[in-house]
Amino acid sequence: MSLPASRLAPALVAALFFAGTSLAAESKNPADYPLRIHIFNRTEHTFYHRHVEEESQGDGRANLFANGEVHAVDFSFNCNERVLASIGYETYPAKWKKPGKELIVLMPVMGKLNTFFTCAFDTNVKDDAYYSKGGHLETESPADFKAWMTKVGYDPEHGKDTPTRKPGSDGQ
Repeated sequence: MSLPASRLAPALVAALFFAGTSLAAESKNPADYPLRIHIFNRTEHTFYHRHVEEESQGDGRANLFANGEVHAVDFSFNCNERVLASIGYETYPAKWKKPGKELIVLMPVMGKLNTFFTCAFDTNVKDDAYYSKGGHLETESPADFKAWMTKVGYDPEHGKDTPTRKPGSDGQ
């Protein structure tokens, strides 16, 4: 059965639109995100329409764990939902959309277990790593941060999201 020519064009346009939409949608499967990001802080402005959250814009600082390396990242975002800072040593799955420039981060939806949304972070990758000391963000070399990770058994790329030994008194 074929469509008349007058209905073929709109049907084709609709099919291409929905195919493009599904192809552009990012995966919500954590296994598709090989990197981990620990968000130390973020500031954001949330925009509402008729009491419904529609958009969240902001910036922040994080550490990115990729291929056994750690680097500080300053980022900005514009997402459909609120971006959460990490609690404790928690990290979120991430992957590069444009290496060194744009990350796609898989964020949890508050109040919905195993439900995620994706958010693009425009990034500025630094040569150092961040750490928190006395409530302030400090920097150190990635080698020093990796030595601390080894000392306390912290390796978020391999599922070790919580230090297994007590961190030192230096606030790390």
